[in-house]
Amino acid sequence: MPRRIYRGIYIKRHSPVLDVITHYNRDIIQNNSMEIQPTLINAARIGDTAFLQSILDDGVNVNFSDEKGYTPLIIACYNRQIEAAKLLIESGADVNAADIGGNTALMGVCFKGYPEIADLLIKSGADVNMQHGNGGTALMFATMFGRNDLVQIMLDKGADPQITEFRGLTALDLAIQQGNHQAAQILEKFAQRN
Repeated sequence: MPRRIYRGIYIKRHSPVLDVITHYNRDIIQNNSMEIQPTLINAARIGDTAFLQSILDDGVNVNFSDEKGYTPLIIACYNRQIEAAKLLIESGADVNAADIGGNTALMGVCFKGYPEIADLLIKSGADVNMQHGNGGTALMFATMFGRNDLVQIMLDKGADPQITEFRGLTALDLAIQQGNHQAAQILEKFAQRN
């Protein structure tokens, strides 16, 4: 049977225990959401949308970030939990929130190779040209890690292939450096058309 996380412990889904805890602790959760926020991250990681909805309904900050700057949306996207990502976005999650290194959910999915989540994020307003702490972009992540379907998607959605990272390298330079010939061809064809 599926389980739910509450304050770091697992409880069976639809458990009367959780109902009692939620009923008697609703004020505590709303007034002391710092205790429950790590649980929001864990629920996002495993894609427990029912539990996410219940704690979001209790007023937990959807844009909470942990000590590394990870938000529930970043974690849900990185772990390919698209339904959780949809719920978090519908609940007001910042699609451009970044971790302490400046990495966004879109950068994470371009690194991991999740085009369906990239599409969701972009349709929800994610900045395709946002740069992290070293100047890298989601397009650069897709290029460096051979996510060539995402290279094309990012270009089609307005990613600027001329942006440079901290060493002055573009996405094309990184494709060549990584030996990603397919991405280099995609980027060169894009440059010829534009």
